[in-house]
Amino acid sequence: MMTVLKTLVVAAVLAVLGALTFLYSGLYSIGADNKHFKVTHWALETLRERSIAREIRDIKVPRLDDPQQLLAGGQDYNDMCSGCHLQPGKTQSDLNSAMYPQPPNLSLQPAKGLYGDANARAARHFWYIKHGIKASGMPAWGQTHTDERIWAMVAFIQKLPTLTPEQYQILTAPEEGATDEPMAGM
Repeated sequence: MMTVLKTLVVAAVLAVLGALTFLYSGLYSIGADNKHFKVTHWALETLRERSIAREIRDIKVPRLDDPQQLLAGGQDYNDMCSGCHLQPGKTQSDLNSAMYPQPPNLSLQPAKGLYGDANARAARHFWYIKHGIKASGMPAWGQTHTDERIWAMVAFIQKLPTLTPEQYQILTAPEEGATDEPMAGM
């Protein structure tokens, strides 16, 4: 019994030393232009999907059909999201094509049954926007945006795959008189 225990302890110590040697060796390329090993990709995808599925269980999706919500969400999506997640009529952008993992094109219809029904997808999108995804380039907008503003983006994302490029331009146009310029005298 003692021999088995010693063998297990030695094996555990060797595994930890091997892992540390690998980490400190720099042999694994971390460049975004170098794809993960299949097992690494599988492990990261599985961890992400299981984590998000657990995190969204208690999210209550509000009504997402207010036209004002759609307009507000459209402007934010255009400003903050379209460079990575695209817009109707676009298949790539310089930013989108250079990222790994590549962000999904949210202007396309999701695959049937992907992440459940519209309510489940809305909860997922809310969580993605609010909390971000580590090491993917997806920021955690919840640090600077209210839940109401995030739900407006979710409402827009739900509608996005049905929009033509022209409808997209109308819904994402800045409000009359709105400007990104600082106000004079401030």
